[in-house]
Amino acid sequence: MTSLGRADRSYESEADHSRDDMAPGLGNGGRGEEGTATFRLSLMMFLQYAVWGAWLPVAALFLGTPQDQGGLGFTGGQIGMILGLAGSIGAISAPFIAGQLADRYFRTERFLAFLLIIGGLVKWYTSLQTEYVAWVWLSIVYGIVFIPTLALSNSIAFAHIRDPDREFPKVRVWGTIGWIAASWSFPMLYLKLDVDPWWMRVFLGGPEVEGVTSRLVESLKFSAIVSWVYAGYCFLLPATPPKRQGVEKLAFAKAFRLLRRPSFAVLVLASMAVATIHQVYFMQTSPFFKTLGIPASQIGPAMTIAQFAEIAMMVALGWMLKRFGFRWVMFLGCTAYLARYAVWGTSSLPVWLMIASQALHGMCYACFFAASFIYVDRIADEDVRHSAQTVYGIMILGGGPVLGGLLSGWLGEAFTPAGGELNYSSFWYAIAAIGLVTALLFVTFFRDETQSDNGKSIAASV
Repeated sequence: MTSLGRADRSYESEADHSRDDMAPGLGNGGRGEEGTATFRLSLMMFLQYAVWGAWLPVAALFLGTPQDQGGLGFTGGQIGMILGLAGSIGAISAPFIAGQLADRYFRTERFLAFLLIIGGLVKWYTSLQTEYVAWVWLSIVYGIVFIPTLALSNSIAFAHIRDPDREFPKVRVWGTIGWIAASWSFPMLYLKLDVDPWWMRVFLGGPEVEGVTSRLVESLKFSAIVSWVYAGYCFLLPATPPKRQGVEKLAFAKAFRLLRRPSFAVLVLASMAVATIHQVYFMQTSPFFKTLGIPASQIGPAMTIAQFAEIAMMVALGWMLKRFGFRWVMFLGCTAYLARYAVWGTSSLPVWLMIASQALHGMCYACFFAASFIYVDRIADEDVRHSAQTVYGIMILGGGPVLGGLLSGWLGEAFTPAGGELNYSSFWYAIAAIGLVTALLFVTFFRDETQSDNGKSIAASV
């Protein structure tokens, strides 16, 4: 295993000392301290993804619905710019804003709180706008301050767990639970006059408020409130100090050199393709479900089938990685994308099966992206792990959303006859084909560089 330099050992001691300070009276390295840290990190992930899950599932439906029906009437291309370009700019700026500052100058949890406060203000103000230009620029600003928080929350978690393969999936699964909680809470608080307790009959029974589509914009205000609560909670997280004695002044520069490793380069290329079709899911699922007859107030909860399945897969991810390795687990994630979109493209299938097939999303996200985060943490040097996460974020949250927006718009035009409606069958089959090609190329060229000859994990040097 690659040995840590003096600077890294100093930081390691500093971080351990900070963790001890956060749990007074619990012996050093004791189970009580470890349990307290795990609880705090799990709640962090819950709030992190609740901020996102509050608005993203229903955004495309509100933006694309004609104005006379309560939406803003934006075109598919405009929606792609709002939901794609903004996130991409945020991801591209992340290594310079979050990675560099968090790795070198500020305590990560405090910098995270600052970004969340600003992000909540931007989201609330965006909810008051109706013009496309305003939405684009405000979404770009929000992407710049929010997207880095995804990498920072991962970095905080990795800094305070001892066994990433085993512990990170258990912590990260609470992010999925947070997404579900936000996706169900928003319609119950904002879109329903009364919630029928017999949820098994429908996702959310009971009458909807008048003008339900126009109320979807309230999801942004709901997200802002959650963001501010999360910001306050950040001051209760374990201290994650900067590595002031790092080997290089520019942490992100060293992190970018991970691209010299063949496995990381292949992973990046595959991730860009997968992130592209992953982004299409959020741009087209809510309008697609509307064509299937799902009411507006039920679309968000219906989409959480994917997250319920993700919970089960995240719990099993540690075991799967130890049993099958990164290569085959991530290949399984690629094939799950193929299967899900193929089901949606088969219009002869019953609606209930199309809705239920979202369970494949659990395999999609956990097996590919969550496993990828762990892999990146494994091969990155200690002093640039924050930046390594943000460099990888450039690919999946930078290139993916832009390409996803362009692909969604282009396929939408290609499969929409003049004066007609989008042919979702052809649309989803085309997306499934991209998943198939990506899976085959990945399994052919990816090799796990975290394994030594005897199969034990090794630390990678750049």
